[in-house]
Amino acid sequence: MIDISSTSTAVTRRTTFVRGRRLSRTGWVVGLTLALVAGIAPWSPTGAQSPASAATGRRADTGGSVAPGVARYPYPGGAIFVSPSGNDAAPGTSSRPVRTIARGIQLSPSRGTVVLRGGTYHESVTIFKTVTLQSYPGEAVWLDGSVPISGWTKVGSVWRHNGWTPRFDSSPTYTKGAADGTAPGWGFVNPAFPMAAHPDMVFRDGVSQRQVKSLSLVKPGTFYLDTATSQLYVGSDPSGAAMRGTDLAKALSVRAPDVLIRGFGIRRFGNSVWHMGAITLESPRNALANMVIDQMATTGVAAIASDIVLNQVSVLRSGLLGVHASTADRLRVLNSRLVGNNAERFNTAPVSGGIKVGRLRTITVSGTTISANWGHGFWADQSVYDTRLLHNNIESNQGTGVFLEISSLAVVVDNLIGRNTGNGIKVNNTSNVRIWNNTIVANHRELNIVADSRLASNTSWGHDPRRPDPDPTMTWVLGPVQVRNNVIGLARGGNCLTCVEDYTFRRSAEQIGVTTGGNIYNRPAGSTPTWTHVWSSGRTNPYVFTGLGSFQRATGQDRTSVSYEHGPVVTLSGKLTPGARTKGAAIAAPLPADLAKLSGLTAGSRRVGVWGR
Repeated sequence: MIDISSTSTAVTRRTTFVRGRRLSRTGWVVGLTLALVAGIAPWSPTGAQSPASAATGRRADTGGSVAPGVARYPYPGGAIFVSPSGNDAAPGTSSRPVRTIARGIQLSPSRGTVVLRGGTYHESVTIFKTVTLQSYPGEAVWLDGSVPISGWTKVGSVWRHNGWTPRFDSSPTYTKGAADGTAPGWGFVNPAFPMAAHPDMVFRDGVSQRQVKSLSLVKPGTFYLDTATSQLYVGSDPSGAAMRGTDLAKALSVRAPDVLIRGFGIRRFGNSVWHMGAITLESPRNALANMVIDQMATTGVAAIASDIVLNQVSVLRSGLLGVHASTADRLRVLNSRLVGNNAERFNTAPVSGGIKVGRLRTITVSGTTISANWGHGFWADQSVYDTRLLHNNIESNQGTGVFLEISSLAVVVDNLIGRNTGNGIKVNNTSNVRIWNNTIVANHRELNIVADSRLASNTSWGHDPRRPDPDPTMTWVLGPVQVRNNVIGLARGGNCLTCVEDYTFRRSAEQIGVTTGGNIYNRPAGSTPTWTHVWSSGRTNPYVFTGLGSFQRATGQDRTSVSYEHGPVVTLSGKLTPGARTKGAAIAAPLPADLAKLSGLTAGSRRVGVWGR
């Protein structure tokens, strides 16, 4: 049995999982699967590593890998050893290691272990047999797709390097050679960042320089590659700096089942959009644990097979997207960090941001920070069935924090969702959604529940091809949606706190099945935003309500909810004032047993907002 969390304490961090005006819009396999969660105890508010109480709010960051060199995984007798100073003609013993990871995998027996000694490896690796690939205890290992660049000549205000020959495919979509889309929402490349899909990368002292499309545009912090002459120009003085350039496209292609990769870092690979990811997990039950994935040209990690686990994985500063997943049934992203992705500033749609998943059955994201991504934080789009978002921090994304779109069955429990420039949570043509015990603050629209004309029965795209067509579980019909025990407020720029609209004017909020209760609403200025609720009328423009009382009287919803209008009662970390916390315990609905079992919280407990961490 291989355990991705059984290590010294250095790498053990455990968590699982007025009715008013109207508004105008088996065996070893089973052993590995069980081991993936061994040592990851159900989240418990009384455990040794439990969250703080709701009084203290939520820690700013949660999850993520330890730094390369910290992990101390044991290794078995008979392991194959690899070292940057080794020799591929050697037998791969601890005293006579091989030099390349590829050779180490070739020598390893199936279900064997390949141990990487400290240092930097420069290769693209395909894993074609079931192995564990891990760092040597306490040694820092990097798989790096870049090489040093020396020999610079100053030319006017810029510096030139001759003979730079690496070339990458710059196709901007998931189809190699295809042109970018032109319809609204289907163009990958933002005209303001025209070189985004070009995987060329240059680094100065580890800082990525932005590529420009002509020599005349070169200035400090940028570079230009003249492909006709193989001359590379930079605008920042390379003298005395560590200059590196990417010359490899793919980092890892994992094409065998039950592969476990843990304890090291991967950085600076020039993958194209159509590669799907610099690291592609292509077979069932692949797993990454305690891995740092940093500065990939487009997408960091792609999960495209079933039962994949990312546990304590940091995906940072990818050019397009942190994690992509499709047909990855039962995917689990646990205790991880997806931060600073879409560094190349692709358009928000059709793809960008922290994590986007489509056409899969069951995804769990738990104990994870998804923040500061230039796009949506978490995005389930096109026939995602059974989304489980538990105990996450989803903050400061340049888009919507949680976006559930044309999908079905979702649970959003105990998440801090704040300071996103778009909606906090957007539910769009998604059925059977339960939103419980979240703190949703300082977003544009905090909670936006909307229906449009798309239906799975009359759409030629977005269907999961592995499912019946039509799929009775995937209608793309909005509702029902439960909204319970949340703190919703401190809105920044939006015009309502909880907003329900049917753009087709066919169904009222009641017909959609939106129900609300036990929530705390907080408008510190009393009239910002203008409306506490926008509520679909089903006939024409929705009803709007300037206060909670008028909404309660008109709809019968939010009967037990309360509104605070004269100052904040919640911080951006989710901490409630003592009075609001006491009031929350009095008004909250008891947590249902099924949600408690799923989240590791206490069945029947009554509180409002995040539980803390």
